[in-house]
Amino acid sequence: MSDSSIPHDDGDIVYPAAIPFVLVHLACFGAIWSGVTWTSAWLAIGLYWLRMFAVTGGYHRYFSHRSYKTSRIGQFALAFLAQSTAQKSVLWWASKHRHHHRYADTEHDVHSPVLTSFGYSHVGWVFSKGHDRFDDTSIQDLTRFPELRLLHRFELAPAVLLALACFAIDGWAGLVVGFFWSTVAVYHATFCINSLAHVHGDKDYVTGDESRNNWWLAIITMGEGWHNNHHAYQYSVRQGFRWWQWDPTYYLILGLSKLGLVWDLKAPPQAVVERSQALPPRVIERSAERLAASVPLDRVVTAFREAYAASPGLADLHLPTMTLADLKAALADMQHRAGDRLAAMQQQAQDAVAQWHLPSREELSEKAAAMFVRTPSLDAIAARAHELLIEAMHARLVAVPAQAAPGASA
Repeated sequence: MSDSSIPHDDGDIVYPAAIPFVLVHLACFGAIWSGVTWTSAWLAIGLYWLRMFAVTGGYHRYFSHRSYKTSRIGQFALAFLAQSTAQKSVLWWASKHRHHHRYADTEHDVHSPVLTSFGYSHVGWVFSKGHDRFDDTSIQDLTRFPELRLLHRFELAPAVLLALACFAIDGWAGLVVGFFWSTVAVYHATFCINSLAHVHGDKDYVTGDESRNNWWLAIITMGEGWHNNHHAYQYSVRQGFRWWQWDPTYYLILGLSKLGLVWDLKAPPQAVVERSQALPPRVIERSAERLAASVPLDRVVTAFREAYAASPGLADLHLPTMTLADLKAALADMQHRAGDRLAAMQQQAQDAVAQWHLPSREELSEKAAAMFVRTPSLDAIAARAHELLIEAMHARLVAVPAQAAPGASA
């Protein structure tokens, strides 16, 4: 089943599915009775960083993006260690993450804080009805391995075995502090990339979504906080594109490559890093949609109807039968007529035109330059936004007023 066909139901959480997750959090309070020993504390710290690497270097950069290669044994070890975090199987995780990149911050994104609530994007979506399923057609490179399918079938087995090992090392303190504390910490550090990294931080690249670079998230997630970099080129094994962008996951993978345990590390093209490469069509389209949405189109359409009806020679053209060519000609004609009146009533004419004036491509280019960081594709974004605005304006004008859709801009 395709993930894009799974509806958002942020108000309809499958609560039974969330019970184990809640119990893991409640288990952390067991430290009141078990106590906190030095062994359990160091165990928690070590398991946090080890398993955070399993998430960032395993679940994310290897299984989701194939940003480097390893042996089949290395692949299984990464999968086993990653699933010890109890964040479902590598097949589920990779499928959902690939889906996120395909639809980032659109209505089909499974965890966009821009379109849903922060809580839902942080963790609620995991337990939402339908998200236990995943699109296996997007991970055929992974499902061909029977050992990964076996891990998927017994997805909690690695976590249970690790929990038992922690208990064997330091008793109840080892289990509660060493295992449960580190598990919950890894949970929320990982979830912060889905939620906070699309809300707080800086945008160094135009990506067509709300991904951000956040330095403190990079610290607690071993480099994953450079999320805008990652969305600019998702196949890079390195997410800190610049020397000062802390990325321990990359440093460890680079070290493993020196030992011959991993190879074929993918780097971001220099043109991407320097923002000198034209953006892909999908990013241009999404950026153009954002630019067009910044124009108050409903107000423009209302003012245009009034000005159009008052324009001699134009009112005879019936709006519901107007073509795109008719609209463009009408806009040009009304602009020309308004210009002829400027000498006699300059400020009044300017105010009247401003009410229904649709920004030109040049004006949209200036708006794009203020809205987005530098990219060779700004003019392309502005041109596409202008087309979207014309199309949306035409759709509103030819619609029967009583049936016209309310509210949203293009």
